[in-house]
Amino acid sequence: MTRKIILSILGVALIIGAFLFANYLIDNKNKPKPVVPKVVKTVLVDTVKNTTVPVVISANGNLTAKERVELYSEVQGVFKSGTKLFKPGQKFNRGETLIRLDASEYYASVQSAKSDLYNSIAAIMPDLRLDFTAMYPKWQAYLNSFDLNKSTPQLPEMSDEKENYFITGRGIVSAYYNVKNLEQRLAKYRIIAPFTGILTETLVTEGTLVRSGQKLGEFINPSVYEMQVAVSKSYAEVIKEGAKVELSNLEKTKTYQGTVARVNGSIDATTQTITAFVDVEHKDLKEGMYLEASLDAEKVEDAIEIDRNLLLDSQEIYVVKDSLLDVIPVKPAHFSDRTVVLKDVPNGTVILRKPVPGAYAGMQVKAATTDTTE
Repeated sequence: MTRKIILSILGVALIIGAFLFANYLIDNKNKPKPVVPKVVKTVLVDTVKNTTVPVVISANGNLTAKERVELYSEVQGVFKSGTKLFKPGQKFNRGETLIRLDASEYYASVQSAKSDLYNSIAAIMPDLRLDFTAMYPKWQAYLNSFDLNKSTPQLPEMSDEKENYFITGRGIVSAYYNVKNLEQRLAKYRIIAPFTGILTETLVTEGTLVRSGQKLGEFINPSVYEMQVAVSKSYAEVIKEGAKVELSNLEKTKTYQGTVARVNGSIDATTQTITAFVDVEHKDLKEGMYLEASLDAEKVEDAIEIDRNLLLDSQEIYVVKDSLLDVIPVKPAHFSDRTVVLKDVPNGTVILRKPVPGAYAGMQVKAATTDTTE
């Protein structure tokens, strides 16, 4: 009897519990779902106004001295010390001696050859006085002007074939050119500065035995430099000599003004680029400095310039229409490292100023002309 009572109580409890749970489910089903607030992104925009956009070509390179000389010895001798040290950074004026080799032995042989020439001419003077009376005065004047300590003067001009045969037959002409050849070689024992500049490299020191063909150093003019830049072949017709170029260092803290001095007439078959040479002068410049150049190539009419990140791979850009994003096709006219010049964008079109992460056509946005986060 007690067992039946317990089972009855449990059955009633289960029925009541099922009834309450069913009411709970019905009440929750009728509750309204929470509304998730829709987030509208704020985007920076610009209104298109087509203008003439100058195309600036960016290039870079290292400076090299426009005037530079690699010093080589054409003769052999001991390097003698001079008034200035032969060291890197040493300045020399035009006409000053850069290097002087000991030429005492060779100088003696030159003087001997000059003396032989003088004696040969003196030996024919009696014959000239007797057989060539008219020619005698000019040869006598030549002997009077002959100085062994100076460069050999040029032989008198032959007046006729008879005189030419007589002088040549005595070996005077060949002796003269032999002396001039020796004098030319003697001059190579002394290397003169061809322009005012500085030494940038020295490979010998005073007292060194210099051999023929040995490199001695490098000498440059530090006042004028040039930079070689490579530009696309599409600008071969617009890069002209005399065009102004703005140069800057990598930190963009200093700028220099240059000029296109030369343009290579051929195109590199490997890179399909053309080489231009830019001249620049400034006291702060040094050989080997790395600079960036900006060359004015052409002007694109009715175009705009935007960030390259705003151009889609499909050659389209995002525009804002009625608070929604949309895309329109564009025609790129020029690419640079950071920007792109576009044509065929109608005036008054509202475009993005900065890329929007996760953007898509139909996305609802709020346009703003200033960045509120700055």
